[in-house]
Amino acid sequence: MSKIAPARQAAFRILMKVEAGGHSDELLFGPAVSEMEERDRNLAMALVMGVLRWQIALDQQIRGALARPEVKVAAEVFTALRLGVFQMRYMDKIPAHAAVDESVEMCRECGHEKAAPMVNAVLRRLEREGRPAKASRKIVVTARQLAVDYAHPEWLAARWMKHYGAETAEKMLAAGQNEPAGDAAWFADADAERLPQMDAASRLVAEMAAAGGAAVKSVLDCCAAPGNKTLVLALRMPEAEIRATDTSAERLSGMQRRIKAFEQAARVECVEGDASRVTAGVRYERILCDVPCSGTGTLGRNPEIRLRLHPQEIGMQARRQREILRATLEQLAPDGRLVYSTCSMEPEENEQVVESALGRAKGLRVIPAEMILRELAAAGVLTAEAAEMLTKTAVRGDYLRTMPGVQACDGFFAAVVERV
Repeated sequence: MSKIAPARQAAFRILMKVEAGGHSDELLFGPAVSEMEERDRNLAMALVMGVLRWQIALDQQIRGALARPEVKVAAEVFTALRLGVFQMRYMDKIPAHAAVDESVEMCRECGHEKAAPMVNAVLRRLEREGRPAKASRKIVVTARQLAVDYAHPEWLAARWMKHYGAETAEKMLAAGQNEPAGDAAWFADADAERLPQMDAASRLVAEMAAAGGAAVKSVLDCCAAPGNKTLVLALRMPEAEIRATDTSAERLSGMQRRIKAFEQAARVECVEGDASRVTAGVRYERILCDVPCSGTGTLGRNPEIRLRLHPQEIGMQARRQREILRATLEQLAPDGRLVYSTCSMEPEENEQVVESALGRAKGLRVIPAEMILRELAAAGVLTAEAAEMLTKTAVRGDYLRTMPGVQACDGFFAAVVERV
């Protein structure tokens, strides 16, 4: 029988799968965790998310405590070390001896017996040193300071400082270290039970796409999986037949299973398809173009993104996004509306994509986000207070831009385009 507590065993296995390319949000809601007792499930989730959020800082601390920092350490051993250090330095209720002993045992159980003394020595040393003190701030805040304080890549901290200023960048980085609370109080209606749980900004994007569409008959939701926004569209546009597409058959299959419990899903047709390719002769009155992106607005929810993303990938994403937006705009009917959205904080994936696509097209205009927010408040979807708050804090020019730490939600961008 293993000497390791079930929650730590589950956390270790999930972190190893994330290390191999898995996604924490999917793994944490799999049967291995969902079938655990609540106490163990909560601890496993806290360990996985905490280690991923603080991994950059944890790795620096571990390397500093190694006798030979340059030596390659097996992934299983480094994962055991990360779990031990995180529990000792970032969790108040975990006894240090439990964190140390079980991390050492993890090494033994995964076949790294010879590494166990080293793991014990590193963790004991870090235990003696205590929790690292937060560096005192100079008058001028640097990207390096913010990156160290909030365990994010320095290049990302520098980008956000450039685009949003130091104060807002710090709020966003700090928000990346916590699960976004979400704010259902934005919404004035009583339809929450007819929709799946989702982040407030994610739902807002779908509500913007559906605004004023009670009589709409045809809707395209491209890049639709996992389907939460699709259900909002189906609820708000009761006369519409909705075509939901995604390039992944697996994701579409999961979407179909997920949404079938909701009555409005009966009007949703799930079709495997590439949104960058135009379907000749087909036009839609409403299109939601929620494109694949870097995901930098969701680092609190998907912390491994910060460990995998490289700066050059932002430009690669933008090229793909321009292809999708141009193709979907060709399928927009006269007087129809399209919402282009991402959960990225990067202008190259947002404003610049919209402006590039519209610069080459005729008969299109951007409807100001402020106008759509007023429309949603008048329809009783948004509260008047939420509409006013979002207008003041989340409207940048004609576009919606929510920011983690500024609003209690993920970071989303949305532009509403109309064919005239």
